[in-house]
Amino acid sequence: MHHAMNTTEIFLIAMLIIFTVPYLVWRGFKTDYYAPLVVVQIIGGILLGPGVLGAAFPAYYDFVFNPQVITALNGIAWWAVMIFVFIAGIELDLKQAWAKKTETSVTAGFALATPLVFGAVAAIGMLQFPGWVGAKGQDWQVVLGIGMACAVTALPILVLFLEKLEILRQPLGQRILRYASLDDIAIWGVLALIIMDWERVGRQAAFLIGFAVAAVVVRAIMKRIEEKDRWYVALIWLALCGFAGDWSGMHFMVGAFLAGAVIDKEWFNEERMDLFRNHILLAVMPVFFLSTGLRTQWDVGGMAVFAAAAVLLVVSVVGKLVGVRIAGRILKWDKGEASIIGWLLQTKALIMIIFANILLDKEIITNETFTALLLMAVGSTMLSIPMVTPKLKKLAGLIQKAG
Repeated sequence: MHHAMNTTEIFLIAMLIIFTVPYLVWRGFKTDYYAPLVVVQIIGGILLGPGVLGAAFPAYYDFVFNPQVITALNGIAWWAVMIFVFIAGIELDLKQAWAKKTETSVTAGFALATPLVFGAVAAIGMLQFPGWVGAKGQDWQVVLGIGMACAVTALPILVLFLEKLEILRQPLGQRILRYASLDDIAIWGVLALIIMDWERVGRQAAFLIGFAVAAVVVRAIMKRIEEKDRWYVALIWLALCGFAGDWSGMHFMVGAFLAGAVIDKEWFNEERMDLFRNHILLAVMPVFFLSTGLRTQWDVGGMAVFAAAAVLLVVSVVGKLVGVRIAGRILKWDKGEASIIGWLLQTKALIMIIFANILLDKEIITNETFTALLLMAVGSTMLSIPMVTPKLKKLAGLIQKAG
């Protein structure tokens, strides 16, 4: 007797594909040098999306990624990425940034502003053609959004790359984290401005006031409880802030980032936090990468999307390198410093993908714009390790320079 597969079985087939295909590619082709597993998973998500797998095998795609399965995958993806953004907020080290505020603000400022301007100019050029502005988007939102996407540095992935290069705990690694941390705050601030819902501005004001009061209470509680309890309280706090942020009309990711930003990193064991982040990346984030790939589309034409992605990649890379080089000249860095720091700050995957997902959720950008930004993020991130590794070998003494 023929047994029709139920939703649970199809869901598990999807999970099998999500975890198996990227891993086999990563291990089989030994891509770790230029494409770590996280990058392969993002590319896998694109290939498993409607633009590639869906176009080649539409019947199979519709069978596996049916509405019920996609709903289940989205639920996992939302929670996974909320935790990851939450950890990124915790990783912010504003004390160190304040201690070296001049050097940090100059570097972070130019590293953010220059690629933002370059990206905004590219976005203005894109808007001369149809298909890039979402149903509820305005030109200024799209221009600012694309510009900021070109300027983003993905703090969580940057941490993983610094670990891989064995400089995370070295003075150079800590310097780079300071710059990225300051830019992270600006990124979420600009995002809040872009997605501001003026019809619900009262709710958003209430959220910010309520959040400020609740943060004081949560910080007081955290200081008084044991570390093992802090993990539970942190997750409760995360869910609450995510809900409140979304209720206010901003986005649950804004709430997740703010929830982490007000928690001190010192309240948690550093090794446990690193393990927690790595376990989330291993066990559940691949679902987010797949769900991201499912949103890619090429309706304006594959060549147009690839052309836009290529332009955005060039302006984001050049803008970041130019901005950091200007900062280096102002601060009188040694030869080679600006290049290494600039290339490491190119790391965009994840935070930029989250940023673009939010713009897509709010219908500010189209799926085609989202696809171009996603391709740009992957390309930018894949360049970081290959470009930096030989430079670090030449300038080994730079690793110990604290800035």
